[in-house]
Amino acid sequence: MLKKTALPLAIFLALSGLFWLILHQMNTGVYDPRDIPSPQVGKPAPPFTLHSLQDTTQLVRPADYLGQTWLLNVWGSWCPECWREHDFLIDLAERAVPIIGLNWRDNRTDALQMLQQLGNPFLQVAFDPHSQAAIEWGVYGAPETFLIDANGIIRAKHKGALNLAIWQQQFAPFFSPK
Repeated sequence: MLKKTALPLAIFLALSGLFWLILHQMNTGVYDPRDIPSPQVGKPAPPFTLHSLQDTTQLVRPADYLGQTWLLNVWGSWCPECWREHDFLIDLAERAVPIIGLNWRDNRTDALQMLQQLGNPFLQVAFDPHSQAAIEWGVYGAPETFLIDANGIIRAKHKGALNLAIWQQQFAPFFSPK
């Protein structure tokens, strides 16, 4: 009878220990279950040609930014985290960091209203309501920010809202004077 209860108890204790370990790692920042490495990092930025959010007669293309390091920020007016990170993007733009917006799965009127209300940190905004470019870039949520170097290679990607700590750790070294 003791053997019948020992095995389920041992399994329960092992699973409980594993659960505690994962929770501990999540709490200390060692493990983030949402952090899926991007296969795009280290590869050329996928090309796209999309109409500008603000002016449908203009086109937005990553190829137009070859020769400089820049950010592609994927956002939508429907995204609460995008609203939260917007002030930080404004700060970056004021420091002359080139940021191109990719307005994803959005309504043009709502997106324009957000930029009018909060300010526009973007040099250009590509309008991608049907995920044309987002799929090629491996986007699965907003906000997401990619760093593209002067050779058109994606060097970093962050999923979630940018803030000063993330900027300093992942992106700022690419903009420091050499």
